[in-house]
Order: sequence, then C-alpha cells, then structure tokens
Amino acid sequence: MFRWMVLLMVLIPALEIWILLETGRLIGGWQTFALIVIMGFAGAYLAKREGRRVLEYARVELSRGIVPTSSILDGICIFAGGLLMLTPGFLTDAVGIVLVFPGTRFIFKSALLKFIKRKIDRGELRFYR
Repeated sequence: MFRWMVLLMVLIPALEIWILLETGRLIGGWQTFALIVIMGFAGAYLAKREGRRVLEYARVELSRGIVPTSSILDGICIFAGGLLMLTPGFLTDAVGIVLVFPGTRFIFKSALLKFIKRKIDRGELRFYR
C-alpha cells in the first residue's frame, strides 16, 4: 500500500504539471491560470452547497432516529472532492467534480462502503462506545 501511495504522489503531480504546460501551450498561460482559479472557486462553491444539503439530510435522519450512514459517506466524498478541486490541476479537478456531484458520487460511495466493510471484517477498524 505504501508503494502505491509513493507512486501516486510522484506520478499525479508530474501528470498535472504536464497537462498544465500543454494547456498553457494550447490556450495561453493567462487563460490557463484563469481556468485554474475559476475551477478552484467553483469547487469551493459546489462543495459548500452539497455539504450543506448532506448535513441537512443527516439532521433529518437523526431526528427520525436513523443512523445517517449514507450521509456520512456523502460527506466524506464531498470533503475529498472539495479538497481535490481546490488543488491546482485539471486531473484532480475532474476527480473532484465526480466526487462532489450527487449523480456520480455513488460510484465512490459504494467503493468506500466496501472498503470500510472489508476493514471491519478483518478487524482493522473498530468502533468503541
């Protein structure tokens, strides 16, 4: 797992820099810069909006006595997507958008749920009262 993390931490920034340079070459440096800034603000706005919606839904579930597991997973995805959209780069922005939008978030939510269940079954993740 550690090897994959190191590999991703080297390859993703290198790929982002290459994409930024190519985009700058194609549309210009200032336009690329403006696009990165706009994507950052749009990401912050979308993450804030979706986060509020999920928080309100979680409150409704809690008031009914239901554990808001789906809302918690949504919140994790929105938080991660918002962070990715705030980092400069088009690749991370694309993944961030997929994590923030409710129509595409379900892909990551199901993978996250499987990951958490697997960790619980192996005894690597415990909950205490």
